[in-house]
Amino acid sequence: QVQVVESGGDLVQAGGTLSLSCTASGLSFGDYAMGWFRQAPGKEREGVSCISRSSTNYRESVKGRFTISRDNAKNTLYLQMNSLKPEDTAMYYCAIVIACTPDNIKTRSPYNWWGQGTQVTVSS
Repeated sequence: QVQVVESGGDLVQAGGTLSLSCTASGLSFGDYAMGWFRQAPGKEREGVSCISRSSTNYRESVKGRFTISRDNAKNTLYLQMNSLKPEDTAMYYCAIVIACTPDNIKTRSPYNWWGQGTQVTVSS
């Protein structure tokens, strides 16, 4: 049984930093790409970033501020978020996907095995 668990969400001030983690079990972690999505109240879930063995992709609004990484030995995905803005406030989810492509951060449809999310709140 595949399980995905996010952690690290918190309340931070604008301009602050936060690091999210996501652990996955029940699968061969290194064989899959992983992605981060977020969903603000009343809005659609949107892709933030994804990572495979050889590539990363980011949505435009987080480029230069967020960094995705993974540690296959620990079955863990990370999202380092710097220079946080109030508009980054959302529930952040990680999920598993076959490949990380620019198109695969535009839609949630290729993704399986979602976690329950971790809340990030950025105060102004």
